Amino acid sequence: MSTNPIKTAVVGASGYSGQELLRLLLMHPGVDLVAVTSRQEAGRPLGEVFPRFRGAAKIADLSFIDPDIDAIAATGAQCAFLALPHGVAYEYASGLLEKGIRVIDLSADFRLNDADIYAEFYGGNHPSPHLLKEAVYGLPEFYAEQIRQARLVASPGCYPTSILVPTLPLVSAGLIDPATIMVSSVSGASGAGKKVDAAYLFTEVNESVRAYGAPKHRHLSEIEQELSLAAGKAVRISFVPHLMPVNAGICTTIFCQPSGDTGSAGKSVADAYAEVYGNAPFVRILGENKFPDTKHVTGTNFVDVGWVEDKRTGRIILFSAEDNLGKGASSQAVQSFNLMFGLSETAGLLNF
Repeated sequence: MSTNPIKTAVVGASGYSGQELLRLLLMHPGVDLVAVTSRQEAGRPLGEVFPRFRGAAKIADLSFIDPDIDAIAATGAQCAFLALPHGVAYEYASGLLEKGIRVIDLSADFRLNDADIYAEFYGGNHPSPHLLKEAVYGLPEFYAEQIRQARLVASPGCYPTSILVPTLPLVSAGLIDPATIMVSSVSGASGAGKKVDAAYLFTEVNESVRAYGAPKHRHLSEIEQELSLAAGKAVRISFVPHLMPVNAGICTTIFCQPSGDTGSAGKSVADAYAEVYGNAPFVRILGENKFPDTKHVTGTNFVDVGWVEDKRTGRIILFSAEDNLGKGASSQAVQSFNLMFGLSETAGLLNF
């Protein structure tokens, strides 16, 4: 367990996930923020780029620097968060690891175990396939022990977190047939990232909801990977994401059918959730006939889960809500950071 603040860098700190990471790390009692990088903002003070952070004790004279591995290492950083696009993060991960810096990657570059699946969903061959075998999938409720020992953590995507948290305990317990899983999710506009694109202009997004990314959204790759591991066989699901006119939040609805047998030891949905999440500080099981609401999770690391049994159709319908920038990205990465450095799992994450 670390007794001194962990010297920490954020690489790619000017995007939405990077900004949320900075907010969390500036309030974190176990963090000494020593480097923030951005090509476009290099040389500018942190408080100038993000006025909301002006006066924060930890930023002092901290300014953005270019994302140079040697410069990051020279700050004494012990851990680096990579808040970079997929296809870019891997360039930094291997170099930082060689410098002895532990890495938490928020992109998709290390989430998949199979380089061929990465090529199928993200295009092109993975440049560091050896690191795919080492990287730990950063879903703390399922991989806490591996995360504690990891040099490289691949933090899950926002949609995958909202889908895997409700489904994995039920698939593992044999309570639902994974082949019947169908998912509809709606996400806030920040999920598209901080980029200039006509499709995400205010007048295009406001007062409108639209589907996109069907039938093969990139996040399907990691969702199906983790469901397949839980089921012990290959799993394919249907998934349709939607864009809704709010800044942040994901609301997910999952349709599935009970398995043909009675499941593991005749467990109920409530039993399976209690067994897996009884001591999980950031998964709130609301219960049967309860419906999660994004307004209760935005700005937090919580994911709320409810369900109903549809006796008329014989289906189970699962619901979840999370902040796509929080439990779906930055705060979940901080949760893994806490585990990696022997801190309380909730450190810096219960500031409401």
